[in-house]
Amino acid sequence: MDRASFAYVAATLVAVSFATVLCYRWLGRWLARARARRRNVRAQRGEQKAELLLERHGYAIEERQATATWTIWVDGRECDIDLRADLLVSRRSARYVAEVKTGAVAPRITTAATRRQLLEYRLAYDVDGVLLVDAEDDRVTAVEFPLPRAGSRPRWWRSVLTWAALFLSGAASGAAALHLLDL
Repeated sequence: MDRASFAYVAATLVAVSFATVLCYRWLGRWLARARARRRNVRAQRGEQKAELLLERHGYAIEERQATATWTIWVDGRECDIDLRADLLVSRRSARYVAEVKTGAVAPRITTAATRRQLLEYRLAYDVDGVLLVDAEDDRVTAVEFPLPRAGSRPRWWRSVLTWAALFLSGAASGAAALHLLDL
C-alpha cells in the first residue's frame, strides 16, 4: 500500500470513528430524553388517577403542586429550602400532604428516598399528616412519624425531674427532722 492510500484509509477510519462516537452520544441523549418523557407521562397519569382515588376515599383536593419554603439552620445561618408536594388534601378538619408515586419501588415506605421525602413534607408543611398514594395499585396509605410535640422535653428530662424531686423531698424531710430535734 502506498502512502497516499494509507493516508486515505487512516483518514477514513478517523472520520468513521468520530462519526460513530457522535452518533453514540446523540443516541444516548435521545434515549435519556425518551425515558424522561415516559416517566413524566407516567407520573402525570398517576397524579390524575391519584386525585380520583383520593376523592373516592373522601379527601378534597385543596392544591396541586403545592409549594412551600422551609427554613432550616446550617452552621448558624438560615437556609431556605423550596419544596413542591404533589397534592394538599383535606378530610373532615384535617389537612394532609399527598405524595403520589408510581413504579415498583417508589411507592414503598421502605424506600429510603420516599420515606425521607414524606418526613420532610411532614415537618415543612403545616399539615396534620402525610399520605403515600400508590397510583398504580390504587392504594392510599397514611404515614405517621412519631414526632415530639411542640414544647415537649426529651425523655431523659423526665429522669432529671424525678431525681430532682427525690432530692428536694429528701432535703425537706431532713430539714424538718433537724428542726424537730432542735425543739
